[in-house]
Amino acid sequence: MVTLDKSSLVGKGLHRECYKHPENENLCIKVTVHGNNIESLREIKYYKHLEKRDVPLDMIPRYYGEIETNLGKRSVFDLVMDYNDTVSKTLVYYFSSDDKTEEHYNGLSESLYFLKDYLLQHQIITLTLDPKNIACQKINARNFRLFIIDNIGNIFAQKKILRKWNRFEKNILNKYKQNKVLHRMLT
Repeated sequence: MVTLDKSSLVGKGLHRECYKHPENENLCIKVTVHGNNIESLREIKYYKHLEKRDVPLDMIPRYYGEIETNLGKRSVFDLVMDYNDTVSKTLVYYFSSDDKTEEHYNGLSESLYFLKDYLLQHQIITLTLDPKNIACQKINARNFRLFIIDNIGNIFAQKKILRKWNRFEKNILNKYKQNKVLHRMLT
């Protein structure tokens, strides 16, 4: 069992915290701290979906399964690290001031283009694209690779399917108004 404590905390979101793995500095462990584990389960399911599609995980940290910790069974991922062995900062850091954005303008601009292309090319759906969920790995002093570190999943696809299905039901209920069995079945 791996013991996690606040000294290894590297990031905190609304529902989860991210800890540096105490036995492997290249990995992190995500821990649900508020609400239920639905977000983690959705994320894991989507990772398996990407794996089946042979999507290269060039801009998404690799998922390694679950591990027992003092906080229960938790998910293990790559920890996004800069070339100088520090934990990568999110886009929030680089967008927090004009000076930081200006200093890294070319690297950020190019990496944003590559991330967009990557998501479109591999049809990767995120729950929300938010600067706090995108890590900026410094490859060197001027260049970055962006990583989606949270909220990957297919909730938009599910919503789209549900929206189409609801329209389908509405259409057939309207088209077959006289069919009481159909109405009972669908309402």
